[in-house]
Amino acid sequence: MEEIVMEVVEGSNINGGNNNKNNNKNNGEESHPFAFHVSGPRNFSSPTWRDILNSSWKNGNYKRTVMACFIQAAYLLELDRQENRTAENALAPKWWLPFKYKLTQTLIDERDGSIFGAILEWDRSAALADFILIRPSGAPKAVLALRGTLLKSCTIRRDLTDDLRFLAWESLKGSVRFKISFDALKTLSNKYGSGNVCIAGHSLGAGFALQIGKGLAKEGFYVEAHLFNPPSVSLAMSFRNIGEKAVFVWKRFRSMLPSGAEIPAISEDLHKGTDAVLNKWVPHLYVNNSDYVCCYYADPTKSGGDGDNGGVSKENVAPMSGAANVAAKLFVLSKGNQKFLDAHRLEQWWADDLELQTVINNSKLISRQLKSLYQLPSPQQTVVKQR
Repeated sequence: MEEIVMEVVEGSNINGGNNNKNNNKNNGEESHPFAFHVSGPRNFSSPTWRDILNSSWKNGNYKRTVMACFIQAAYLLELDRQENRTAENALAPKWWLPFKYKLTQTLIDERDGSIFGAILEWDRSAALADFILIRPSGAPKAVLALRGTLLKSCTIRRDLTDDLRFLAWESLKGSVRFKISFDALKTLSNKYGSGNVCIAGHSLGAGFALQIGKGLAKEGFYVEAHLFNPPSVSLAMSFRNIGEKAVFVWKRFRSMLPSGAEIPAISEDLHKGTDAVLNKWVPHLYVNNSDYVCCYYADPTKSGGDGDNGGVSKENVAPMSGAANVAAKLFVLSKGNQKFLDAHRLEQWWADDLELQTVINNSKLISRQLKSLYQLPSPQQTVVKQR
């Protein structure tokens, strides 16, 4: 699914790199292509006391830029670890420090020791040093940022395992990373209130963020979510178009992947939530029409898979009634026929010339992804709880 996240691995063409190098020196070395001042937002300025009165965080473009930068920091935390960078020459901190945030926790995959996410919290001390006396309106107290796939020897095995897990089941609940991320975000929500917490992810990280956000929403925690290039494609759907033999091969392969048995089916007889509850959690999806990983979110006619032929998880199948009430705030980028790697890159989301189409979308795919986890327990289950 994601022979992808090359913005960190092979990102020699990162936005702004050619204009800002000019043989700059950073800690005695030529500026790294992934340094913030080289490949980060060009027209960025640190927040000032004016944010107290007119917060830039209320601007959707600014918030999108910051969230994308925080995800880039999550990528670079792992690369800093792999390349044994010290605090003096680490690349990652420069991607959160300008926004007056600090790193409070890294999320580590215990299977290989890799960093797949980061918790960043508002840094009051750093803000006061620049005479920012209060946190700007709209700025979250904490952000959980999740990276996508890194095609590096230290991470490729576990990253691709989760990629295949999603492709097979369209669920990431069986992953070690799901539980770690879910628990971390729930802890932050209990500490600060869900209205003061955000989750953001790119590609595979966006897949985790979407499912973690849905899980928390089901428990009454409505966390703001920013999902960049979220995966939506079911390989089984593609194989079905190739022929019955390919379907058979895919099902055999799928049966060997982990976590299929861990995905609970949801009865169609379960009660549906009210419209008011359905609309409490509206994630922000950032989609490029040339990126086949996420483009189906922008198509109101696509569902992204089929339960009979593709083996799509019951968890993501939406009930037929009331689907139009489920929505996501969708930001669609169209630049003609782009190459896939360009359309999937994270840095496009902080580019200066970004022109997005904004819609409240209720395509079949979004309905499937969002509706099922708002269903209420059956009457029998409710009685058991009351006892």
